[in-house]
Amino acid sequence: MNRFDQRVAVITGAAGGIGRATARRLADEGATVVAVDLDEEAGKRVAEEVGGRFLRADVTDEAEVEELFATVRRTCGSVDVAFNNAGISPPEDDSILTTGLDAWRRVQEVNLTSVFLCCKYALPYMREQGRGSIVNTASFVATMGAATSQISYTASKGGVLALSRELGVQFAREGIRVNALSPGPVNTPLLRELFAKDPERAARRLVHVPLGRFAEAEEIAAAVAFLASDDASFITGSNFLVDGGISGAYVTPE
Repeated sequence: MNRFDQRVAVITGAAGGIGRATARRLADEGATVVAVDLDEEAGKRVAEEVGGRFLRADVTDEAEVEELFATVRRTCGSVDVAFNNAGISPPEDDSILTTGLDAWRRVQEVNLTSVFLCCKYALPYMREQGRGSIVNTASFVATMGAATSQISYTASKGGVLALSRELGVQFAREGIRVNALSPGPVNTPLLRELFAKDPERAARRLVHVPLGRFAEAEEIAAAVAFLASDDASFITGSNFLVDGGISGAYVTPE
């Protein structure tokens, strides 16, 4: 398939897990990929692998985000897809009883404010073109509470979901679609590292997945490719759950 032939896709958080897999998937389908990350070494590797371009940007910094999309428009000619995927889930974000205000604010900045900024500065170019697709990474915990509390992460992803819904409505008649992607737990280095430190936490989460396993990054990338493509031309303002059935069933150990 060449669903993204002649289209430019900007991917934040492109150096890791879901971002890297999505860069590969969209490039395989013809997109010119702009990989965005703070990790220059890993980000450049992804860009080189997919024949795209790397741009370093702190997506919590308004001036840097504004310049990011201006650079993409100036050098690549268009901004057709924005996959706003950068996010963090630090261990200090835990129960509301123990999470400090600094940890709360940092997670909100990276997970929610960055999505606000990326949408804010991608949208003018999409409006000018009369077309565009934005996919924002939320989480299944935006729909239901996490089995193990991570209060700021959960709240930030709820914000991403609400923001995406509102933008999807606001810009629908201008040819721009905005959707939230809500993955279940994904088998990424970040998750593996977290669970290696706390196997009990991993076991508590895995038991709630009807499919009995975590998602692979490539499975999430396939969902991004669908939402960003014209195959999803009548989908906007949606919460697209790719969660192995977590939100559809109450599962307990046998």
